[in-house]
Order: sequence, then C-alpha cells, then structure tokens
Amino acid sequence: MDIPSKYNPKEVETKIYSQWLAKGYFHAVPNQAKKPFTIVIPPPNITGILHMGHALNNTIQDVLIRSKRMRGFEALWMPGTDHAGIATQNVVEKDLAKEGKKKDDIGRPAFIERLWQWRDKYGSIILQQLKNLGASCDWERTRFTMDEAYSEAVKETFIRLYEKGLIYRGEYIINWCPRCKTALSDEEAAHKEINGWLYYIKYPVKLQGAKLGAPEPSEASPQGNAGHKMQDNYVIVATTRPETMLGDTALAINPKDERHSWLKGAKIILPIMERELTLVEDELIDVAFGTGAVKVTPAHDPVDFNLAKKHNLAFINIMNADATLNQNAGEFSGMDRFEARQALLEVLEEKKLIEKKEPYKISAGHCYRCHTIVEPRLSLQWFVDMKPLAKPAITAVEEGKVRFHPERWRKVYLNWMNNIQDWCISRQIWWGHQLPVYYCKSCTVNREPCTENTVNGKPSTVNEKGIIVSKTKPEKCPDCGSSDITQDTDVLDTWFSSWLWPFATFGWPSTGSRLQTPGSKQESLQPTAYSLQQKDLDYFYPTSVLSTASEILFFWVARMIMAGLEFMKEMPFKDVIIHGTVRDERGIKMSKSLGNIIDPLEIIDKFGADPLRFSLMLTAASGSDIHLSDEKFLVGRNFCNKIWNATRFLFLKINDTGVKLNDIDLKEIDEIDAWVLSELNRAIVEATEHLDTYRLNDATKVTYEFFWHTFCDWYIEIIKDNFTLNRAKTATYILLNALKLLHPFMPFITEEIFQSIKQNTGLKLEESIMIASWPKTIEIISDPIKLKRLEILVQTIKTIRNIKTDLGLGTKKINLAVKASKEDIAYWQENEIWIKRLAAVEKIEFKDKLLRVLHKSERWELDFTLENIDTSVFLVSLGKKLKESQNLLERTKERLANDNFLTNASVETIAQEKEKMSQVSLQAKRLKELYDALQ
Repeated sequence: MDIPSKYNPKEVETKIYSQWLAKGYFHAVPNQAKKPFTIVIPPPNITGILHMGHALNNTIQDVLIRSKRMRGFEALWMPGTDHAGIATQNVVEKDLAKEGKKKDDIGRPAFIERLWQWRDKYGSIILQQLKNLGASCDWERTRFTMDEAYSEAVKETFIRLYEKGLIYRGEYIINWCPRCKTALSDEEAAHKEINGWLYYIKYPVKLQGAKLGAPEPSEASPQGNAGHKMQDNYVIVATTRPETMLGDTALAINPKDERHSWLKGAKIILPIMERELTLVEDELIDVAFGTGAVKVTPAHDPVDFNLAKKHNLAFINIMNADATLNQNAGEFSGMDRFEARQALLEVLEEKKLIEKKEPYKISAGHCYRCHTIVEPRLSLQWFVDMKPLAKPAITAVEEGKVRFHPERWRKVYLNWMNNIQDWCISRQIWWGHQLPVYYCKSCTVNREPCTENTVNGKPSTVNEKGIIVSKTKPEKCPDCGSSDITQDTDVLDTWFSSWLWPFATFGWPSTGSRLQTPGSKQESLQPTAYSLQQKDLDYFYPTSVLSTASEILFFWVARMIMAGLEFMKEMPFKDVIIHGTVRDERGIKMSKSLGNIIDPLEIIDKFGADPLRFSLMLTAASGSDIHLSDEKFLVGRNFCNKIWNATRFLFLKINDTGVKLNDIDLKEIDEIDAWVLSELNRAIVEATEHLDTYRLNDATKVTYEFFWHTFCDWYIEIIKDNFTLNRAKTATYILLNALKLLHPFMPFITEEIFQSIKQNTGLKLEESIMIASWPKTIEIISDPIKLKRLEILVQTIKTIRNIKTDLGLGTKKINLAVKASKEDIAYWQENEIWIKRLAAVEKIEFKDKLLRVLHKSERWELDFTLENIDTSVFLVSLGKKLKESQNLLERTKERLANDNFLTNASVETIAQEKEKMSQVSLQAKRLKELYDALQ
C-alpha cells in the first residue's frame, strides 16, 4: 500500500472535482424508488465574488446534500444566479463611464445588450468559485432569473396577481434613491441612525384684525412649552428636514393640545414661499415632538401623505429624480437637497426665523445597494397588496409547517408578517423584467391612478381603458382598436423574480401557458402536455430545506413562503436554517471598507478547500455569529494533516506486517477493538442526529473528536505495538467509516484516501465515496466485563492527564502507584507499554496501601509519587484554581437565575450557559477532591 508523504490539495482538488463532474454524480432525476431531498441555492448575484458569507452558507448546503446523497436520497442541489437589477446596472454604468458615456448616450436597447454581454463574460465567475469550494450542485440544471423560461414565469405571476386585484398602480410616498434614480421597497431602504439637527423654525401667523408680524394688542398667552410667541405672531415648528418645508401645504396640531388653540381661525404663512397653510387638527399628532405643532409636507413624508389624504390637502412635489429641487422650490430650484438645506437655513437666519437648533438622532433610510440616503417621494408606482398573501403564510408557520433553525427567528418572521406593508415592485431602471403592461396612446390614458375602480380597497386598473396586461405586445387595443401601443418602461423589483425561485426553477408554470386570445384584453389559460419539467416539479417540490442569512429573511424567505402558498398551494420548504453573521475576531462584521475581510479564495489557495469548509463548520454554532481569524483555518489544515498521516501510518503498518486486506471480517475482536467500534457506533448515531436537526457544528465536533482523539490518540496508539491482521481489519473498517462521516465536511481528502484504499487493497468498495452508503451502526459481540474494564482504564488515563494539568506538571513524566486486585494488576501489566505511553508515566508500582488517593475508580486506586517536590507548592497553586473555578460557577449560576437574562437571551445562549455550568461544576468538583487528597 502506498500513499504520498504529504497531502497536496492543489493537485488533488482539481483532479477529483473533474472526475465527479465526468461521472455525473451531482445530477439528480425523479426516482420513485428514492425519497427526494432538495435544496435551491440562494442565487448569488451575477456581480458577486465569493466571500466568507457565501463560503459558509454554501458549505452548509453542500454538507446536507452530500450526507443525504450517501443516505440514499435523490439529492438535488439546484444552482443558479440572480440578475440583480440595480447592482448589475450600477456596475455596467461604471464600466460605460470609463468610456466617458452614460447609458442615455447609447440608449436602452444598446445598454441592455451591453448588460447581457457583461453577464455572459462575468456572470458565472461565482459559480466557478463555488466549484472550487467543492459544491456538488447539479450544474446541468443551472438557472438564471432572466432566462427565457424563467421570464415567462415572472410574467405569469404578474398577470395572475393583477387579475386577482393584488397588483395595483397608485401614487404613494415611496423610498426613492436619487443615486440609482429608482423606487425601492421598504426592505431595500433599511434605516440607520445618523447624527442630525432638530431645527425650530418660526412660521408667521396672521391673526384676525392684525397685521402680519405686528404685536397683538390682546393678552398674550403663557409661553412655556407652548411652541409659539403670540405677541410676535409666530408658531414654532420643529423639523429635521427644513428643505422640505418648501412643499408644506398645512400645519397640524392635536385638538387636545390647548397650547395651540389660539391658532384656530388664524392664517399661517409658509416662510419664504409666502403661501398660506391649512390648519389641520388630528389626534394622531404627537404633542411631545418638538413644540407639538408640526409641518405637513404631503409629497415628501409618508405620515404627512396619509394626513393629506384624510384631510384633502394639496400635494406639492419640490424634488427632481436626482434629489435636486425643482421649480416648485422657488429661488432654491436646481440645488441639491442638502445644498438647498444650507442655503434655506441661511435665509431663515437672516430673517430671524430660526428659534434654535438641537442635536438629534435621525433614523434615515439608506439604499441597500449604493447606501445613499433615500428620499420619501410621491410617485406613481406598481404595488402588490401583501396582506391577503401574508395571511396563509402566517398560519402555516404558526402551525409548524415551516420550522426555523434557530427557533427564535419564528418570532421575528411572524412579527414582520403581521405588520406587513404593500410591496412597491416597479423600478425605474433598465436591467430586469420589464413590466408586462401596455398603454394605448389613443385612449389617452390618464397617468393618475384610477380612483373609482378598486379591488380589496386598493386602486385597480383591471378594467381601465387603454391599459393592457399581457405577456406579449398586443397588435391592437381591445378598447379602441388602435395599434399605437407602448410598453411600460419600468422593470420589476429583482425580488419579484427571486420569490418564485423554489418552483420557477423547475419549469413552472409548465402545466399550462397563457395564449393571447385575438381581440381580447385579457388572456386565457390553455393547458399543455405533461412535460419533463412538470415531472421534476412534482417530484422535487416542495424543497426540503433553505439555508440563508438573516438579512434576507424579509426580502426573500418570507416572500417565497407567500409565493409558494399562492401559486403552488404548498410551502416551498419545510425547514429554514438562518446562519450567523461572519465577523472578525473582535466581533466586527467583515467589510471591505473596514479592511477586515478574510478572502475564502486565498484560504483555499493557501490551505485547500477542505480546511476552509471544516473550520467554518466547526466554528459555526447553530445560528450564532462566527468570529474568524486566519488562525482559525489552521485547525482545518492541521486536521487534514492528521487524517493523512493517520492513514499513511496504517498503510505503513499494513506493509510492514505483510497483511493482505481482501475483506473485512470483525468476528474475532478483543475488548480494545470492541471499545473503539462502540465509540464509532456512538459517533455515527450522534453525527446523524445532529445533521438531521441541522446542528452541523455539533456533527463536525463529533466526527472530529472521534477521529482525532478516539481513533488516532487512543486506538492507534494502543494497537501500534500489536498490529495483527484483525487489528488491520478493524483499523481499516474504522478509517473507511470515519472517512464517510467526514466526507460531507471534507469531500476532497476523503475521496482521495478512499480511492487509495480501493486501489491498494482487495476490498470491494463503491466507485466513489460520494455515492458510498452512509455508515451504519453494527452489533458488537464482546465480553461486557472486559469492555467495561477497558473503559475504566481509559477514563483513568484521562484523569491522570487532568491531574497533571491541574498540578502544572504538563508532559513531565511521573511515577504512578496503583492499588488493585491481582486480576487487575495482571491486566495493567499486560497493557503497561501503552498505558505508560498514553499517561506519560515513567514507572508504575503496585502497592497494597497508598500514602494518599488522588483518584479512585470502580476497580483501582492510584497516587502520584512526587519525589523531591514540596506538596505545599501544589496546594497554593491548586487553591487558586479551585477558587477561580468556584467563582466562575457561582457567576454562571447567578446568570441562569436572572429572569432578565432568561427572557432576553436566545435558547442557544441559555443552553450554552447551562453546558458551561455543567463543565465548570465537574471541574470544581475534581479540583476540590484533588485539593483535599493532597492535604
């Protein structure tokens, strides 16, 4: 048997991955003899480059797919990429800018062609990088959210929702990115806290029979917190966005706020613009904000928008698409919004209309792509009415049809779903699925929303003249017969295509296609033949599990659940794994701008894919954030070396003894073999259970602990002085099964060793470890008394090691005194060589009586011979350790007794604290016993 002295991942990984691809091991097809196990990959953006978050999430998915494939499931991992509308357009615009051009210079058709060229050239880079990671996706099925069939599914979705009245067009306040010049959904404009100012501005008030600005002869009301100075005829209004006051159409007060009752019947004048404002009384006005009197800017604030609708106020838009001010802003027209703010404040200062300003924390929405502060803007957009879609998706999770891992995300999901808002789905960009909406110019369609026609209380255009929703451009208008028809220029939100991913990737809606009926405004559903895609959809949907990051729980996960129930009448997946955030060793989220990223491709180049994968899985506790440093990957590198060296050692021992392995027969085993085989059984059971409950780091730990410690540090160390044919068989059997347990985490090195065993022995093994069967427990026939005695001996050696550590002896060899029965003394003497080696003992003496007992087991007692060493030195050191351990135990107990901690901490954190308390309790007990014994 031969194996190179060192493992070379660069040579191995490319070779092995090519073999897997050539054999078609990743490909899955409907197979009624097997149960399906399906994962759809969260499609990376075509602009994406593999980062550590990708490496983590895709390793999780690959571990699950590989383990299920080995367990006999028809395991399918569906790959693909997302067109990423705004992100991709931004990249290509920057590319175009290098030539001194803008997209408008070349026009929409040429720009879209350029986008497709960019996608063809760069869009698959991240998929190749996933292959370098070892991802066993079914690459034959790779999908793209803008491929032809997928685009048909997107149009179908829009039409179905439109005809149900769940898609409508309306003019509302939306999040507007002035950099990307497009609308954004609420989820795409996450709020961040920034430092700002709260400005207190004087709005002139003209009282009945008095001149503007002149003192009022009547009695002045108390000032205090009244928010006005009646004698000067001003009301003071607080705002964080003073530039928007140019669009004010009203002033609002709470009718219960008597401080402002004097304003009733008065005329309120908008400073600078000299426009008279309407006074609105509404109980929703917060009397605690500012002075309690608030400006109302209906076209630039969502709260003000609702007030304006309620009180029939005018709307004045003062802003252009690029956040410069328009002609409605008077002398500030053409200025950027923040430039205009400063200029306006200077004018107000000159006019002595600023009472004061205060530092203020502002929660401002930011574009999720370019991070520009978004602007609330009145705009005509297309929306999805979400509440009817959310209702069954809420019920499904409440009934446990979808489970979240960790379970705490269930509450987060339900909270968002119960407060869901309508989804703005139209985007003012060019890259994406263009809305399947057409307008007849001859019908002179008013671009205002239709207010008379409503569905579910929302404006509807289903029967509005001149608006046609269709997959293809109609030849003529069904209302007037005109052929002067144009398509809506907007495209759909990227997530509108992504929410269909679990079923559109399988060819939905392959059961039928919409065919335009000549002369008809609407379309009819015509069935088609049962197709291959339909077989795939029926077999692989619903999928099994989704693994993703918490950032897209609302963007994507929740919407997929709603779409699955709406269009497939089934949940899209049964389980959702929400993995933690990748952070650096200080706990700071990795970011290019902070310079603290660790490039997974560099780790692969340096150490190989297996060390990267293994280190991530070992570190990634269920749902917890992952703190990484370069040193963390040394654990995986060192483990690879351990696996390789252990294999090489066994090969050399087999060669030295001349053993020929043609089969593995475990009938003739002693208690040492029985012990290690029972430990293997335990590892198989625990690892499988952890995988089934998505506790991948626990499964990783079990396999790691078994291979490194039980197999290498114990079994191999015990048998290397007595390596027989039976030992060779047992060792090879354990190695093969350990490799199978490790394969999902470390696919390359396990395949390489598996092939080496296959080539160098007469064992009949599967063609690849990838398609080998998952390890099963076996019945172990052995003498239970002898097995128990060995287990006690192993535990005794572990105790000796612990005592040496507690005493600060390290690897220093000691003399051991043992009190035992004649039978057990003979047993110790029989195994003395490996006992001394594993316990780091110089000499073992057997005595009838011990000076003291440092350890007592069921079968023997023992003491250390500490010659020429002052015991009092040990007692001082040990006393300090005991005190520290007892203090830590008390602190942990107090924390677990704290109601506030138990209420706010996650289930996982509480479990970790309980485990810590258990371990510390055992340590304190051991130290106390040792301290007492030494005294």
